[in-house]
Amino acid sequence: MKKKLWIKIGVGLIIVLFIIDIVAGFYFYNLAIKRNVKDFLVGNADLEVSAEAMDVFLDGDWRDWTDRQDFEQWEMTSYDGLKLQGYYLEAKEPTEKTVVLAHGYLGHAQDMGLYGEYYYEELGYNILTVDMRGHGESEGDYIGFGWDDRLDLIDWVNMLIEKQGDSAEVVLHGVSMGAASVLMASGETLPENVKAVVADSPYSSVYDLFAYQMDRMFHLPAIPILPTTSLVTKMQAGYSLTEASSLNQVKKAEVPILYIHGNEDTFVPTQMAKELYENTKSEAEIITFDHAGHGEAFVIDQDAYVKKMNAFLAKYID
Repeated sequence: MKKKLWIKIGVGLIIVLFIIDIVAGFYFYNLAIKRNVKDFLVGNADLEVSAEAMDVFLDGDWRDWTDRQDFEQWEMTSYDGLKLQGYYLEAKEPTEKTVVLAHGYLGHAQDMGLYGEYYYEELGYNILTVDMRGHGESEGDYIGFGWDDRLDLIDWVNMLIEKQGDSAEVVLHGVSMGAASVLMASGETLPENVKAVVADSPYSSVYDLFAYQMDRMFHLPAIPILPTTSLVTKMQAGYSLTEASSLNQVKKAEVPILYIHGNEDTFVPTQMAKELYENTKSEAEIITFDHAGHGEAFVIDQDAYVKKMNAFLAKYID
């Protein structure tokens, strides 16, 4: 009798743990991936920025510059039927050079004006900055974390080529989630017009990022919650956390890639960028910045940032 009782208790415990795991999987999907208000990031110490960076991010002259520009609004239908929004600014002087800018998690196209102003004013590029799916004015009830976005970016590039002609030269420049997006795109068959990729503060994979943050933010182990969250994401959003991998994609990349990361980044560890760089199939370079947290490098040391970026682009852009 005691043996049967213990068996029943054991089975009951397994069922309870299974139910808890399923509930946790849906909870973390809704928390991080479903499109909704993300209060859980408020007060996150890993996202705190220096006073210097905060002044630029919130009240920098680039915001006034972005507001003054006469961006042309573009609309594109994604491969899965979503209406996506992009914003195009033609250069002052005719040029075949265009930068496609990809923003970070919970951001929107206008956030990339910080970089767009430099490309436009100093390098004379056309600009296409886009609202990623699930962000800004673009449709989508989930966040792609770069995986579906990689295909959207390729479609934006193809739209550019249709409008500008076959001689268009394109740079993909992303920050944080946008950096992961351009890296994930790099592993696909890109139009030859894409000449270079700039990835600022990228993560190696969505699974790796979530595992890191599960431990850091919630003090929880990745297993068994993340595999279940990955399964829920596959059912709800069509991709798994493991397949959404920048690392796997750069192992197939043919386009040159410049990696940029802050050495004080505790939201996306600098080691992830180094691992990506070490595993990139194509020509690649990396630069890291002391005293820079997540996505802060351009603000903390703009001179060094653009010097490295310009030298890199000069190798591949006519």
